[in-house]
Amino acid sequence: MTSVADIIEQMKAKFNADAAAGMENVFQFSIEDGDDFFVAVNDGNFEIGNGSHDDPSVTLIMSTETLVGIMTGETDGMQAFMAGQLRAEGDMMLATKLGELFPQ
Repeated sequence: MTSVADIIEQMKAKFNADAAAGMENVFQFSIEDGDDFFVAVNDGNFEIGNGSHDDPSVTLIMSTETLVGIMTGETDGMQAFMAGQLRAEGDMMLATKLGELFPQ
C-alpha cells in the first residue's frame, strides 16, 4: 500500500505553480491512521511540513486509504466527502482547489 510519505513525494512532483499564483493558504492533512502533514502555498510556491500547522486555512481529516485514493484519482474527493470518508474544517471551498494545485 502507498504510504503518506509516498503521497507527499507525488505531491511535490505534481504541483502546479500557475494554479497557486496569488494564493496564500495552508492545507492541513489530519491522517487518522498515519502521520499528519500540511501544505503551505504562498504565491506559486509551496512547502510541505510534518505535523500540525499553527493556523491552517482548511483541515482535511481522512484515513491513509482515502488520501491515497484521492491523490491517485481512484477516489473522487467530493464523493469521499459525501460518503463521510473525508471531513473538512475551516474554509471547505478551499479544499476544492487541491485538484488544480496537484493535478492527476
